[in-house]
Amino acid sequence: METTRGGGREDDGKRTVFLLAHTGRPAAVRSAELVVQGLLRNGLGVRVLAVEAQDLPLPPSVQTVTDVTPAVVDGCELLIVLGGDGTLLRGAEISRASGVPMLGVNLGRVGFLAEAERDDLDQVVDRVVTRAYQVEERMTIDVLVHSNGDIVHTDWALNEAAVQKVSPERMLEVVLEIDGRPVTGFGCDGIVCATPTGSTAYAFSAGGPVVWPEVEALLMVPISAHALFAKPLVTSPTSVLAVEVQPHTPHGVLWCDGRRTVELPAGARVEVRRGAVPVRLARLHRASFTDRLVAKFALPVQGWRGAPN
Repeated sequence: METTRGGGREDDGKRTVFLLAHTGRPAAVRSAELVVQGLLRNGLGVRVLAVEAQDLPLPPSVQTVTDVTPAVVDGCELLIVLGGDGTLLRGAEISRASGVPMLGVNLGRVGFLAEAERDDLDQVVDRVVTRAYQVEERMTIDVLVHSNGDIVHTDWALNEAAVQKVSPERMLEVVLEIDGRPVTGFGCDGIVCATPTGSTAYAFSAGGPVVWPEVEALLMVPISAHALFAKPLVTSPTSVLAVEVQPHTPHGVLWCDGRRTVELPAGARVEVRRGAVPVRLARLHRASFTDRLVAKFALPVQGWRGAPN
């Protein structure tokens, strides 16, 4: 995980920030308005998607773009995302493809990908204006789907790639493989292959461990497995994880970050390895992940006295 100073590309000498918001939420609309006003007041340019601009009270000086491609952030030094986990993951898609850092403001529930909360908007604007932020690279995973010996689908994920059953009445029969060697097989509801960043997402709900973001590793977490040995596995970041859907089982489905999906025919093989391209996250705080974990989950730490002097 690499950290660099804030800053970035400029467009015709003027600093520009791209704003992505979940405009279906009134809180996001109001938050977007406040952020835009603060950035414009300090001389920064703002760009938004035209489809979102229709729902936002924006001045004419705000740029709008129609195509939802990584090119929308060309010339922008930062991508600010206002919303819940789904909106943040949508922003991560743009950030990864463009290399522009993403700064998330949580308007949802937990929001581990977010760097700030709704009450921090003034601070967010101030830190962006003064470039008082760092950029941290988060590990991703690359995903290949094989069928009958051919690669039929390629994908990636910041949090996880989940192989899941489709039929509620039938289990998915799978065999797990690490680095070309079989580990175990069983019937289950699914398998989650996750990054450390994703350890607090779907993998956490499935009973996987919490992994600190600076730990480079890959996770494989079974979902409701019918087996004595069905423990979460933590492997080297250079490992290749594979999930083979058995030929006699009903077909499954692959979900990447809960946003992109593809059907897995019986006999399909899903391979997961460390991603070639990271996602860059803008960080405002140097607080430890431990403090973030305690805050996000409201963990009980009353009575802690700290290490003895």
